[in-house]
Amino acid sequence: MVMGPTHALTGALAWPAAAGLTTTLLHRTQTPVELAIYTAVCAGAALLPDMDCSGKVMTNRGGATVARTFGVFSLFLAECIEKLALAVYLVSHTRKDGKRRNGHRTFTHTWVFAALLGFGVAKLAARFGDPVLIGVLFFTVGLAVRGLMADWARRSGWLLTTLVGVSATILALQVLPEGVDPVLLGASIGVGCLVHTLGDMITRAGCPVLWPVPIAGQLWFEFALPDPIAVRAGGRFETAALRPLLTLALLAAVAWQVPTLRGHLIDFLPRS
Repeated sequence: MVMGPTHALTGALAWPAAAGLTTTLLHRTQTPVELAIYTAVCAGAALLPDMDCSGKVMTNRGGATVARTFGVFSLFLAECIEKLALAVYLVSHTRKDGKRRNGHRTFTHTWVFAALLGFGVAKLAARFGDPVLIGVLFFTVGLAVRGLMADWARRSGWLLTTLVGVSATILALQVLPEGVDPVLLGASIGVGCLVHTLGDMITRAGCPVLWPVPIAGQLWFEFALPDPIAVRAGGRFETAALRPLLTLALLAAVAWQVPTLRGHLIDFLPRS
């Protein structure tokens, strides 16, 4: 998960930056506490697509870093997701798509997956309530910790990351008297997956976001920037420029949600 922190930052940025859309499109307003919780969920969901990169389950090794967030448990889940993604690829690819031995950067890296997962989570949360809400919060908050605090999480190990996820989930449920909104929960999951694909599209590897739309005879056409301007995952531009810029943008987006701070930000904007 070389781009893990970058993906998590873009997920954390996307939710407060587009907070107004939840009011306009979903007819949902958010309190500051709700905004913070769904921002964390979106940050964690921005790592979900890389759960298709599995490793060695029993030895807790290999695979994407995000797949090791909860030790062998998340590695086993990643193994299942990778096999599912590969199966979807094998039954739908064309000759021009070529052959693959694993499912990484296939089904979970499409906009269809982002939409289905977001919609599915919203429906399940509305139907079954707290058990689904607790599970989704715990899992996504744990991923967010793994992404946003990558170095600390790597040093501390999966057990401490798991305990932080449990604690954050309990706190979230305590500070939300009416519980988590299933629609906003599903939307934050979908948005997180979406911004992950946008991040992969600026690299050389690209992303098959429009599957199953046929493009140039391929159903898994990978959209990517040309090599000369593509971002190298883990390269100097990503770590020294992109991540700091995303961090500043995140702070500005959060500040914009606070009326007093918004006034100060407006003062800095150029006037016509």
